[in-house]
Amino acid sequence: MLIDVRPQDEAKKEHIKGAVNIPIDKLAKAKKEFPKQQNAPIIIYSSDDSVSIKAFDIVRKWGYINTSYLVGGIDAWKKAGAEVVSDKLVAKINYVPKPKIGAIGTEEFKKVTGKIPQNMIILDVRDPEETQMGVIKGAINIPVNELKDRLNELPKDKEIIVHCATGMRAEMAYNILKDAGYKARFLDATIKIKKGGKYTITEN
Repeated sequence: MLIDVRPQDEAKKEHIKGAVNIPIDKLAKAKKEFPKQQNAPIIIYSSDDSVSIKAFDIVRKWGYINTSYLVGGIDAWKKAGAEVVSDKLVAKINYVPKPKIGAIGTEEFKKVTGKIPQNMIILDVRDPEETQMGVIKGAINIPVNELKDRLNELPKDKEIIVHCATGMRAEMAYNILKDAGYKARFLDATIKIKKGGKYTITEN
């Protein structure tokens, strides 16, 4: 996401294509316009680095960890030979996260875990103490730190759908499985499982 924090009149004259204009004096009250995904990549620019830094500090304090600002602002952009446009400014932020390679969508995950197909396995890579809170019905539990030594417990003729609690260990397990020649995908989301296997998912 590109955020142009210059005054609207200035931004209209020329701006980076796709940028959303939120003037610095309105930014502090614009938090609700930003996406819920706090790992969303955000690049801020202005015509004055001190203004960009001020905007950067505001957005970072909201918890957006992948925020940065364009040093030198739009002038540096133009000096580098990059394109600027004077068309209509983008009205609002419309962030659509791109899924990670190997990730399974949450809706498909729900469908698969509702009735596990014969050609799939649900692999839970959480630690044993975490599984005491609940396990998805039919899932196999192999903690990620044991996975390399227990690959022989998993068939190679089935697709393995991996999950953990937050998606981080599931992605690690996915890479281990892919390197070993398995067909696999992983859930890149936060999942809370209750007794009986019912769960809730929150997009990362």
